[in-house]
Amino acid sequence: MAFRRRNKSYPFFSQEFLIQNHADIVFGLVIVVLIGLMFEATAKTAILFIQPQYNISTLSPDGEVTFYHYGWRDCATILFYFFIAIILHAVVQEYVLDKVNRRLHLSKSKNTKFNESGQLCVFHLVSSVWTLYILVTEGYLLHPSSLWENYPHVHLRFQVKFFYLAQLAYWLHALPELYFQKVRKEEIPRQLQYICLYLLHVLAAYMLNLSRVGLVLLFLQYFSELLFHIARLFYFTDEGHQKMFDLWAAGFVFTRMVTLTLSFLVVGFGLARTENQGFDLEMGNFNTVLIRMTVLLLVCVTQSWLLWKFIRFQLRRWREFRRTQDARKKAGPKPALRPLKRDSLGHHENGVLKAENGASPRTKKIKAP
Repeated sequence: MAFRRRNKSYPFFSQEFLIQNHADIVFGLVIVVLIGLMFEATAKTAILFIQPQYNISTLSPDGEVTFYHYGWRDCATILFYFFIAIILHAVVQEYVLDKVNRRLHLSKSKNTKFNESGQLCVFHLVSSVWTLYILVTEGYLLHPSSLWENYPHVHLRFQVKFFYLAQLAYWLHALPELYFQKVRKEEIPRQLQYICLYLLHVLAAYMLNLSRVGLVLLFLQYFSELLFHIARLFYFTDEGHQKMFDLWAAGFVFTRMVTLTLSFLVVGFGLARTENQGFDLEMGNFNTVLIRMTVLLLVCVTQSWLLWKFIRFQLRRWREFRRTQDARKKAGPKPALRPLKRDSLGHHENGVLKAENGASPRTKKIKAP
C-alpha cells in the first residue's frame, strides 16, 4: 500500500526516506497490532491498543450498562489511534488534496495553507457531526442542568470516552505531521499554538471530569473553525469570493459569547452549588475554588487571545480592501471608444464603400467643358 508516488528512491533510514514512506511504516505497525489479535498469547496485549480500557458493568432498569473511566492504559489506545490518524492524514492528502492542487497551480505559501485547511476541514466536519450526535443521544442539549449535576462525571459511556481518546490522538499526530509535511519555518509557530491549545483544553476536560461541558464547547469551536476553513478553501479557488468570511465572522463572535457564558454558568455557578465540594483524587472530584478559578482563567485567556487574533485578521482584510479601492480610483474610468464616422454616401464594408441601401454608389460623371 503506497501513499506517495516514488519519483526517486532514497537510502534506508535517511531523512527523505522517512518523510516519503512514513505512512507505509505506520501502516505496517498497525498491521502488526491487528495480527496480534489472531493469537491467544498476544490477544490481550493487542486489545490494550484497540479497545478502550477501564470498563465497569452496572445493572439498570434497561439492563446491563457498561461505563468507562480513565487511567494510564489509555496511553496505549491513544498511541494506536495516533497511528490511525497518520494513515488517514496521508489518504486525504494523496487522494484528495494533491489532486486538487495540481489543477489550481497554487504558490508554495498558498499550497501549504490549502493543505492545512483541507485537512482541518475534514477533521472539523467529522468532529462536529460526531459531537452533535453524542449531545443529542446523551440528552445534554435538552437538559442543560445535566452539565454540572451529579459531578464528578467519572463514568463515561463508550462513545464519549472513545471521542476524547480520538481527539487526543488526532492533535498529537499533528505534531510530527509538521515534520512529515515539510511545513515552512514561518508557519510552524502559528500551527504549534493552536495544536497545543487544543491538546490542553481537551486533556483538561477529560482529566478533570468536565467531559459534558467539554463536548458542548468543542462542538461550538469545531463548527466555527469549519466555517473558517471552508471560507479559506473558497478563497484559494477564487480570490474574489469573500462572503464566506463574513459568515464565519458572525459565527466566530457568537461562539466566543456562548463559550464565555456557558463556562461561567457551568463552572462558576453550577459546580459551586453542587453537594460534592472538595478535592478527592481517588473519586475524581476536583470541585474546589482554586481549580474552578483556574479553569475559568484558562477559558478567558484563550477566548481573549482568539478575539485579539480575530480583530487583527479583520483589520488586515479591511486594509487590503481599501488598497484595492484606492488603486481602482487612481486608475480612473476607461476612455470611451469613439464611434466610427460614416461616409455621407454610405459606409465601408470589406474595404468597399457601400451605400445606405446596400448598392454600390456610382461616381458622378463630370461633363467636359
